[in-house]
Amino acid sequence: MDNTALDPKVRLTRTDRLLNGVERVGNRLPEPFMLFLLLFLLTGIVSTAMEWAGVVVEVPGSEEPTVIRGLFTAEGLTWLTTNLGQNYIGFPPLLTVMPILLAIGIAQHSGMLAAGVRKMFGSSPRWMLPYVVGFVGVVASIMADSAFVVIPPLAALVFKAAGRHPVAGLLGGFAAAGAGYSTNIFPTSLDALFAGITNSVMESLPGVDATVVNPVSNWWFNITASLILGLVAGFIIDRVIEPRMVRQGVPVDEVAVDGEDSGSTDAEHMRAKLTPQENKGLLMAVISAVVLTGLILFATLIPNSPWRNEEGGFLPQSPLLSSIVFIVFAYFVVVGIAYGMVVGTLRSTKDVVRMMGDALQEMMPFIVLAFILGQFIALFNWSGIGSWIAVTGANGLEGIGLTGFPALVGFIVLASFLNLFIISGSGMWTIMAAVFVPMFAILGYEPAATQAAFRVGDSATQVITPMNPYMVVLLGLLRKYEPEAGLGSLIARMLPFVIPFWLVWTGILAVFYFAGLPLGPGQDFFLG
Repeated sequence: MDNTALDPKVRLTRTDRLLNGVERVGNRLPEPFMLFLLLFLLTGIVSTAMEWAGVVVEVPGSEEPTVIRGLFTAEGLTWLTTNLGQNYIGFPPLLTVMPILLAIGIAQHSGMLAAGVRKMFGSSPRWMLPYVVGFVGVVASIMADSAFVVIPPLAALVFKAAGRHPVAGLLGGFAAAGAGYSTNIFPTSLDALFAGITNSVMESLPGVDATVVNPVSNWWFNITASLILGLVAGFIIDRVIEPRMVRQGVPVDEVAVDGEDSGSTDAEHMRAKLTPQENKGLLMAVISAVVLTGLILFATLIPNSPWRNEEGGFLPQSPLLSSIVFIVFAYFVVVGIAYGMVVGTLRSTKDVVRMMGDALQEMMPFIVLAFILGQFIALFNWSGIGSWIAVTGANGLEGIGLTGFPALVGFIVLASFLNLFIISGSGMWTIMAAVFVPMFAILGYEPAATQAAFRVGDSATQVITPMNPYMVVLLGLLRKYEPEAGLGSLIARMLPFVIPFWLVWTGILAVFYFAGLPLGPGQDFFLG
């Protein structure tokens, strides 16, 4: 603990007071399950009052007006008691996230993902290291929250081995992983999670002919953002963070803390260099991925392939695009098993089952949270209150002239602000999607476009909020070099990443918007 933070004689800076305020407000928020329970009850009360008031809404494209239905009525209570299980099991993210999560569990717990990261770090020349750390950090969300624990200390280790400042690697790895968390060059479980939530809220607007969102609906946008943000992160590490560490005289060696000997840093960190067996495992994983790609291409490109649509193509919808969850599942299972069998981390089917179980165990908080998320989304759709908010909000935005790209920027700003207090991406997207996906659909945006805009606001600010639990982990790692470092100094060093990431990412979205570029396979930015 930073004892100076408790000393009444220490004068707090304006930044300290701001951060303390963010922390106080965030600590007063209920934990996610209780938060959504309260939102569920509030929605029930409001919908009941609106039914008693006889509120109806005209949804564009719908033949009949939507009548608001209340939860605390005979019809509403009957709906809840007869659909409680279906609201939970039918929560769309569960259908997509769980299979991908099981497969990623094999790739992660076999050691394949970590070995891939270490391979990229260890084979990079000295001048390229900042950019490799930036890119790997951005795409490390494929490892879920493990990225915040694995990437920073490993980046510090390879920086030091290359004669560069380890704290620059430490901070840069964390910033890239956090500020770029919502994008990736590969489809991940987060893409499946977002897509499921997006589709579930569109049920409230049956008259809108929108494209169904899948885990690759933002893929072209994600690939572009990942590559560019990786370069931006590398530039900041190389030209801003590392020179500042040198100017401030931050030690390049870990110092003794509380009398402990910190001399053998290599033994305390993950090895940067792979063993020959691990290299063989990665090679076998790559070969397996190539073979699987060949099989998929053969199955889809042959004449009269059952994975084509009725016109013989693949876009905008086809069995191939509807099989994205299976394809992602297959890749992670195949490469994970191939790597694990070579290095010995996977010896039998029992190990496969164990790794899948470990992945589910790590995701258990979300599985529990999904129960109340499913009830909240189902009530929002069934009651019609989501349609009312969407139509009213869209009319309000048009009334004040806030449409087009400025409306998306306002949405991103709101998401960035809420991200200071609500760290759960699934929780925040559930809240915001319920309101903004239908609203922006009425304004002419595909649901996937609203989801792409959310990615910008959801990530950029999470490396400067005290609500991020991994900030404490990073602070502990930083104090190995700077025992007196506090949360304020840590966040100050994260700020150089936040604004550039926010501006560049918003700029990328603007290019897709104004150029009318597809966000993913068969996924346009604008409706019809």
